[in-house]
Amino acid sequence: MVFTSHTFLFGFLPLALLFYFLTPARWRSLTLTLVSYVFYGWWNPWFVFLMLGSTLLDYQCGRAISREGASTLSRKAGLYVSVLANLGVLAFFKYALFFSESVNSIALLFGWQEVAAPEFLRTIVLPVGISFYTFQSMSYSIDLYRGHARAAKNFVDFACYVSLFPQLVAGPIVRYGSIAEQIRNREETLPGFVGGFTRFNYGFAKKVLLANPMGAIADLCFEAGSGSLSPALAWVGVLAYAFQIYFDFSAYSDMALGLGRMLGFRFPENFDSPYKSRSITEFWRRWHISLSSFLRDYLYIPLGGNRKGRARTYLNLFLVMLIGGLWHGAQWTFVIWGGIHGFWLALERFCKGRVKWVLPSWVRWPVTFSVLLITWVFFRAESLEVALRYLAAMFGGSDLTPASDLLSDVVLRPTHLLQLGIAFVFAFFLPNTQQFLQRVCAWKLVLGLLLLFGSVRILSVQGFNPFLYFQF
Repeated sequence: MVFTSHTFLFGFLPLALLFYFLTPARWRSLTLTLVSYVFYGWWNPWFVFLMLGSTLLDYQCGRAISREGASTLSRKAGLYVSVLANLGVLAFFKYALFFSESVNSIALLFGWQEVAAPEFLRTIVLPVGISFYTFQSMSYSIDLYRGHARAAKNFVDFACYVSLFPQLVAGPIVRYGSIAEQIRNREETLPGFVGGFTRFNYGFAKKVLLANPMGAIADLCFEAGSGSLSPALAWVGVLAYAFQIYFDFSAYSDMALGLGRMLGFRFPENFDSPYKSRSITEFWRRWHISLSSFLRDYLYIPLGGNRKGRARTYLNLFLVMLIGGLWHGAQWTFVIWGGIHGFWLALERFCKGRVKWVLPSWVRWPVTFSVLLITWVFFRAESLEVALRYLAAMFGGSDLTPASDLLSDVVLRPTHLLQLGIAFVFAFFLPNTQQFLQRVCAWKLVLGLLLLFGSVRILSVQGFNPFLYFQF
């Protein structure tokens, strides 16, 4: 189930909170673990066994790493088993078919014999949120080995950490060391519950009132046939998608942080008005912050970071973003998306200290945002062919047909333009949810309740619209 559904809002959440707060304090982590497994098993009960297996494995690996008097060999074995097992599970479910088809394409390119993918790979169903909870579970073993965290005192504490339903399927990626004490001893207060519920309400409204309408516009443009997109429509479509994915994902993060606060947890912030960035480097300090810090600490720094010379630094930045792109999806479009970001990060690093930036911030901002829009085309397109065709349309390279006028009448209707304008204002000129709700007062609470009520009414008309990041 998704947060923006009647099933979650009026069924699962009230029952989960009821069971949680009726449970004695010392058993609440167990209750939270059980309701989280129910939440995760709602999509497919078999997914529960995969997550449970991963949790058991990493818990045992953590014990091997942190056991008093453990030899270096034992500690390394625990670390390697955890990392390889998690990456192996992720590779099988998410990348096996992609790599198999890529090998076949290379073979055909060189005139070799076809290497057909095994049929069973085409039947694999990607478990929801596997990219998030495998990273999170794997980070536990790495942090124990590095001495950045202490081992969980019991299996229930660790299982609760891995399965926390507020941030289970789309983050933010939470490290065990940051909430270990909260799992063992957290304080649920009425002000905290009210503040969390208010943030959940604003996130709910952001998803329904901003992200979903932007998604409708983006879908019209990206699903249009060849010859239907004028340059103006193409730019409107990618602009709508940029707003959709931002409001969609940040709305989920708002709801996750709000739910966590209701239960006594404080999760790390995941967004900080990223479209206000004046460089791609700044963008990655503001966008999906938990993933950015994960890639920095567990990939970029181990590769050498900026400690092995300038050339190696540029290469590390590029490689990290390539892997980050592949993490988002098993398609070449995601690899290209990551590669473009990696190239710009390396370019900005190269220019820093070498070229004196004379462009004012009001120029650097539109340049950065334009680069982001181009990269979003690859992120949204279903294939490389579609992405290239869409980019051609953006720059006037498509042959228009009468269908373009029909599509223009639909996309550029006044209601859509008004929705785009509202989204633009919220993305660039208003404070983000964290800043707005830094201090919750009566009128913000009432406004949140009104937004929730209106969003629920509108949701009934919109129908089902899942969160974009559930597919990653």
